[in-house]
Amino acid sequence: MHRSASLIAAGALLALPLALGACAPVVGTNGFQAIDAKPQDIVAGTDTKETVLTRLGSPSTTSTFEGDSVWYYISQTTEKYTYNRPQVTQRSITEITFAEDDKVAAVRNLGLEDGQRVAMESRETPTRGRQLTVLEQLLGNIGRGQLPRTDENDPGQRRPD
Repeated sequence: MHRSASLIAAGALLALPLALGACAPVVGTNGFQAIDAKPQDIVAGTDTKETVLTRLGSPSTTSTFEGDSVWYYISQTTEKYTYNRPQVTQRSITEITFAEDDKVAAVRNLGLEDGQRVAMESRETPTRGRQLTVLEQLLGNIGRGQLPRTDENDPGQRRPD
């Protein structure tokens, strides 16, 4: 009896690191990764589009409505625990606005707290047409296809024998 109790205790001690390791999150970093210079180091009035491209590289995205005058450098960090959806823990967005002479007019830093949640609509938009049943989908093409060609119909083609 004493031997089995010590084996159970040893097994529990060996399983403890595995159980604790399962609680650690998987951390993922996505988007812009600053290597030498940070987007926050850009100075309004002195830097131009060329210097920003040289220091930071191409932006993550540009503005849809202002053309090429607003650049965004976006990065985020997510944590995912086993069997759960990833949760965004940190987000950094640097918005660089350029003036008409291609000089930096403004630099704005946004974080996760500046975002807004948008409620997505779960309903589907109906499409025009007829709803087919499963049986109609399976048997719908029977009789619509062409018969296989014979040598009489197409003398230039030969079927492999």
